[in-house]
Amino acid sequence: MTKFNKLISLILLFSINNISFSGMPHSFNGQAMPSLAPMLQKVMPAVVNLQTIGSSVVGGNSSNNPFYQPRTRRHRSLGSGVIVDAANGYILTNNHVIAKATYIRVILADKRVFKAKIIGRDPKTDIAVIQIKAKNLTAMKMGNSDHARVGDFVVAIGNAYGLQNTVTSGIISALGRVLPSGRRGNLQNQPYQDFLQTDAPINPGNSGGALVNMNGELIGLNTAIISPRSRGGKSGGSIGLGFAIPVNMARNLMKQLVNFGEVRRGKLGVIIQDLTPKIAKALHSTVRRGAVISRLIQNSAAAQAGLRAGDIIVSVNGRRILDANSLRNSIGTIQPGDKINVVYLRDGKRASTSATLRGKGFSSKDGRANTTATLAGAKIAAIPPKFSKIKGVVVTNVRRDSRAWNSGIRRGDIITSINRRSVQDMTSYKKVLKNRQGTLLLNIRRGNGALFLYLD
Repeated sequence: MTKFNKLISLILLFSINNISFSGMPHSFNGQAMPSLAPMLQKVMPAVVNLQTIGSSVVGGNSSNNPFYQPRTRRHRSLGSGVIVDAANGYILTNNHVIAKATYIRVILADKRVFKAKIIGRDPKTDIAVIQIKAKNLTAMKMGNSDHARVGDFVVAIGNAYGLQNTVTSGIISALGRVLPSGRRGNLQNQPYQDFLQTDAPINPGNSGGALVNMNGELIGLNTAIISPRSRGGKSGGSIGLGFAIPVNMARNLMKQLVNFGEVRRGKLGVIIQDLTPKIAKALHSTVRRGAVISRLIQNSAAAQAGLRAGDIIVSVNGRRILDANSLRNSIGTIQPGDKINVVYLRDGKRASTSATLRGKGFSSKDGRANTTATLAGAKIAAIPPKFSKIKGVVVTNVRRDSRAWNSGIRRGDIITSINRRSVQDMTSYKKVLKNRQGTLLLNIRRGNGALFLYLD
């Protein structure tokens, strides 16, 4: 065979392989090939295209120019939404999609167009509810995002780059994600984060769209991506790092947004931190996940319920608490006046209590004093009489590279307990240290917060 004939044979082989690959049959040996099409046909009509128009005032300072007239700049943006209540025309979307909008245009999958009004929005979770007046709408069934598992197959549906009802697929990559502070973009001021992470491609325009499981149930609202930035500083396309707000969080907050137009958050009245292996050992706990109460606010819901500093909260209303963030997210979706069931560990023993959430938080002040004792490189003093309402002893100085410094103790910290024994003043402080055995677990007040520190 000549070289020319060999080349022709290779080209034909390549072409035939391409044709056979791109033309995969719908069935094989009489068996239907797996397809997402039947499920998608049912859910895609519930995903809508959002086009918003807003305006902002631009220009210099008018104070030195009596003829100054401010200029208004109009801006447009694209996003997505999910119809979750067909009877009332309620659509879930992201707050950052509609926050600055003066006009919201909703385009349905059947190309009908409606003007929407904002029912309520919550910047702290980036959730919003809008409404259209329309008939013959299709709503998507909301699933249970607490049942999502890493490895579950999912599809993302939305208005990617303005391409309506774009569908991509992937898996759940992680649960309970909190975005790194430098990667939050529009979500810098969002304290409640409990994202489902997915590698299903999510692109600009997908915000507010649906993350759907294989049962055709909504389990999340596509919200954010991490991607390299372009030369203009804008975020690029998907690299497989997408994040969706769990539908359980959205569903709980939607009720308040519909009823009040805002979210009214209940307060448990605790300062909390993650349970670390060292703190778990010091608290005689075999549990390795939970939220440790570092401090109780006086007269708070937690105090009234009998909770104490050092208790490890492991469940709220039947939902497992893995760390401080999951407790914050659980309480943050419940309104004041609601009663919650709290399961906790104290001295290694499991107990439960009920607490009625309050509507307001509390604050406190700290004091300074003169040195009267030392602790592994930290100078400790009594709290001056003018701050008599504050119980404990104060750290007035910490030597760098000392055991106290390396354990996290800092100047101005107030020690309120050691090894779960209360420290009221210098007398009780010295008594506790005299009877100490081995390592120290310090309960520290710092500013308006509190934490446990483990000192070897």
